[in-house]
Amino acid sequence: MSEIRETLFRYLTMLQLIPRSPGRISTPVLLEKLNERGFQIDTRSLQRDLRDKLALHFPLACDDRSKPYRWYFDRDFHCNLPALDVPSALTLVLTEEYLKGLLPPVVIGQLAPQFRDARQLLDRLEGNGLSQWAKRVRAIPNGKALIPAPFKAEIWQAVSQALLENRALDVTYLSRSVEQQRQYTLHPQGLVSRHSVTYLLATVKDYEDIRQFALHRIENAVLSSTPWRGAVEFDLDDYIFNGAFGYLQGSDNITLVANVAPQLAWLLMETPLSDQQTLTPLKASEWQRLEAIVPNDQQTLWWLKGLGTNVEVLEPLAWKNDILATAREILSRLVQNT
Repeated sequence: MSEIRETLFRYLTMLQLIPRSPGRISTPVLLEKLNERGFQIDTRSLQRDLRDKLALHFPLACDDRSKPYRWYFDRDFHCNLPALDVPSALTLVLTEEYLKGLLPPVVIGQLAPQFRDARQLLDRLEGNGLSQWAKRVRAIPNGKALIPAPFKAEIWQAVSQALLENRALDVTYLSRSVEQQRQYTLHPQGLVSRHSVTYLLATVKDYEDIRQFALHRIENAVLSSTPWRGAVEFDLDDYIFNGAFGYLQGSDNITLVANVAPQLAWLLMETPLSDQQTLTPLKASEWQRLEAIVPNDQQTLWWLKGLGTNVEVLEPLAWKNDILATAREILSRLVQNT
């Protein structure tokens, strides 16, 4: 009886690990993931499970154009294990609303079946009014959100597989700096979505430095026969923390001192700018004095510039002078054009 139960649990785990099309998972990777979950099975037994067991009862297909073979389910295959409940459905509806303003359609499409299941579940609950929730839930980004840069489904598939399986990629890349196509062999190390652009972090050829490649500028990508090389001591969190995406101007944090308007003070009380922040009422004024320890980066400076007349920056002096110079330049252009 225990052997039958073990086999059943293995089948259920395999159903969870095999992606829908256009996703793929190779036999070696699937075997590795099963072993990580405590299922001791050899390659031949795994292939027999896939071919002679699961493929007979589920829309399971094999991409055998190259080795190792890769497995996937039909794109429209639904497997609700476990069954979706109402709170989870509502969470998925909100998640879809939020993500579709941040990620390209190709990426959102990977979760389309789950989002569709959530909406269908809510639509069936007409008796208690919950079907209206899908129409009443929206996510609004903070600030102006640009339309996510699109890229091809096959690019996402190749990049995802390379990251999952530690494979190198041969790509054709449109370089923004020289405005021409370049051929690279990339060794993927990570993936970051920032604002409306998704970046592949990778080393090139035999170099050790990490470079950023915008996915929408990759015009072609195929798995490479070149062995993948991991970057020495690369840590994605450290890479981001050290300013790779924040245009760091200095390695040390700085103290921001500014007078802020009442509505901005309320916002910062509820959603602080940093863990080390104070707001002090100014005498004979509705404004407050803000002091906060913040990164010395362009992103924070751009945020301050976007606040316009709701903030008066006092320190650091370099930021105060930068904002003042920007204001003078804007005023000068307005005068010239009138």
